[in-house]
Amino acid sequence: MFKLRTQLKFVPCHGKVRFLFASTATDFVDSDATHEPQSHQPTTLNPPHTQSPEFSSSDSFPSLELHSKFYISLLLTCKDIDQIKQFHAQVTTNCMLHDLNVANKLLYMYVHHKHLIDAYILFDKMCERDTVSWSVIVGGLARAGDYIRCFGTFREFLRTGSQPDNFILPFVIKACKDELGQLVGRLIHCFVLKCGLLNDRFVCAALVDMYVNFRTIEDASQLFGEMPCRDLVTWTAMIRGFAECGSANQSLVLADRMIEQGVFPDKIAMVTIVNACAKFGALNKAKLVHDYVRANKFPLDVILGTAMIDMYAKCGSVGLAREIFDIMKRRNVISWSAMIAAYGYHGQGRKALDLLPMMLRSGILPNNITFVSLLYSCSHAGLVPEGLALFSLMLDKYGVMPNVKHLTCMVDLLGRAGRLNDAWRLIETMTVEKDDGVWCALLGACRIHKNLDLAEQAAKNLLELRPQNPGHYILLSNIYANAGRWNDVANIRDMMTKRQLKKIPGNTWIEVGDNIYKFSVGDETHSRSKEIYEKLTSLVQKLELAGYVPDTNFVLHDVEEEVKLGILYSHSEKLAIAFGLLATPEGTPIRILKNLRVCGDCHSFIKLTSVVSRREVIVRDANRFHHFKEGACSCGDYW
Repeated sequence: MFKLRTQLKFVPCHGKVRFLFASTATDFVDSDATHEPQSHQPTTLNPPHTQSPEFSSSDSFPSLELHSKFYISLLLTCKDIDQIKQFHAQVTTNCMLHDLNVANKLLYMYVHHKHLIDAYILFDKMCERDTVSWSVIVGGLARAGDYIRCFGTFREFLRTGSQPDNFILPFVIKACKDELGQLVGRLIHCFVLKCGLLNDRFVCAALVDMYVNFRTIEDASQLFGEMPCRDLVTWTAMIRGFAECGSANQSLVLADRMIEQGVFPDKIAMVTIVNACAKFGALNKAKLVHDYVRANKFPLDVILGTAMIDMYAKCGSVGLAREIFDIMKRRNVISWSAMIAAYGYHGQGRKALDLLPMMLRSGILPNNITFVSLLYSCSHAGLVPEGLALFSLMLDKYGVMPNVKHLTCMVDLLGRAGRLNDAWRLIETMTVEKDDGVWCALLGACRIHKNLDLAEQAAKNLLELRPQNPGHYILLSNIYANAGRWNDVANIRDMMTKRQLKKIPGNTWIEVGDNIYKFSVGDETHSRSKEIYEKLTSLVQKLELAGYVPDTNFVLHDVEEEVKLGILYSHSEKLAIAFGLLATPEGTPIRILKNLRVCGDCHSFIKLTSVVSRREVIVRDANRFHHFKEGACSCGDYW
C-alpha cells in the first residue's frame, strides 16, 4: 500500500473536477480560474501503472501508482450528484470502472444520493458483479419504495446461481410491505430455512421486524424465541409489536426481560416502551417507566418528552402530562399538539383552547395535527361555536387545508350537539374522500339522538367501505334495538354470522397496586368472585336509596325485564369497580379501563358510586376519559 507524503485533494472548479496536490491547491484556489499559473497545472488522473504527467523543474513531485483505494477516497469527497457524475466520467476515461471496488462504491454513492436511474444504468453496464453490487442495488430500490423492481432484481440475483448472505437478505425482507410483500416475505422465510441462515441474527431480526409490521405477532414471537442472540433492535421491534397488536402488558413484561438479560434501552427503545405504556393505560406502570428515565438520565428532548406527555395523558393523569410539558426545554408543534390532545381526552376543552395562543406566542404555528387535536377537544367538550370558528380559520388564517380527519371531528362535533342535518350537509359539501371514520362519527351521533333514517344512510356507506368490521354492524344493531326493531336486529346478526364476524367482547381492566385485573360480563373467574358479587349487591342497594334507577334500554336483547336487570348488574365495569372498592384503600381513586364505549346505565351507576363511596373513579373507555367525582363526570354527560 502506498504511503503518500504529498496530500491529494479533489477540487471542483467551473463544473470540472480537478485532482491536485496539496502544494498546488492553495495557489489554484487563490488564483483566477481563467489565468492559472503554468507552473501549477492540474494533474489529470491516470490508470494504475501509468506515469504521472511531467511537471516543470520547480515541481519535484514523486511518481504515484494510482489504485482503487485512491479513487475511492476521492469519490468519498464528492458532495453532490454533479461531482459524482464528473467522477464517473473520469474513472470511465481511466478504465477504472473495471475495478469492482470502485464500481461498487460509485454504485453506492448513486444509491445514497437517491439517483436510482443512474445507479441502475451503472449496474446494468457492470462487467462484473459480486454480492455487494447486488446488495447495494437491491437495498437502494427497497429504501426508495420500488418494491416490485427490488423483488425482480433479487430474483435475477438468485438466477445467477449466487448464494444470498446476511447482507442482501435483510434488504429484501424489509421491502416486504403490502399484501404481495407478505406473500414474498413468507417465501423468503422458507428460503432462509433452506439456506440454513435462520440462526443469523441479522436475517432473523429482519424477519421478526417483518412479521411485527404485518401484525402476525405469533410468528414474530416464535422467531424471536428461537433466536440464539438478540440485539436491542430486535427487542425493540418485539416490544413495539406486542403493543400494536393489543398486548401492551406483554410489551412491558418483555422490556423487563430485556433489561434483566443485560440489554439496556437507548432513546429509540425507551420511546417504544413509553408508547407501550401509553397503550396499556396503567398509571403505576407509567410512573415506574418515568423513574427509569430519570434514573438513567435520558434527556427529555422533543421525541421522548412528547411520548411521555401522551403516556401520562392516556394513563389518566393530565396533570402529570402537563408537568412533563412544562419542564421540556424545547417543544415543537407535535409537543404542543400532544398537550392539546391530552386536555381533549379528559374533557378539558377550554384548557386545550387556551394553549393555542400560548403556542402562537412561542413562535410555533399550528399544523394539521394541531387542528385535529383542537377540534377533537371541542367535540368532546360540546364547544360548537369555538369548533366552527377554528374550522373556518384553518385555511383562511393558517393555510392548513382541511383533510378527512378534520371533517370527522366536525361531523362528531355537530352530531353530538344534535345538529345532524348540518353534519350531513358538511359531509356532502366537503371534497375530501370520506373514510369509515366520517360515517362512524355520523352513525354514533344518530345513535345518541335516535335518528334512524340518517343512521341507515350512514350505515350503508360505512358497510360498503369496511364490510369486515364487526363494530359497525353492532352499532347499527344497537340503534335498531333501541327502536324496538328486533327483526332488523336479527337480520344484522344473521349477516354477521354469514360473514363470519364476531362481536368484540366488552372487557374492563382495573389497576390495583402493581397488578392489573381483567373482568368480562358476568365474570366469575376471579378468586374473590363471591366477595365481589356480594359487594356489588350491597352497592346497588345503597345506590337505589340514593336515587339510582337501572336503565334497561341499554340491554339490547329482546328478553324479559328481570333478565335485563341481571345483565345490567353484571357489566364488566361494575364488577371491576366492586373489586376496586374491596382491594384498594378507602379514599384512593379507582382507575379502570374499558375496551368499548361505557354504556349510559354504567355512566349513571358510576356517578352515584363516586358519591356513596366517596371515591374518585377514573374510567378510560374507547373514546375518552371520564373523571367521576362527587356525583359529576368530567364529560358533562356529553359523550
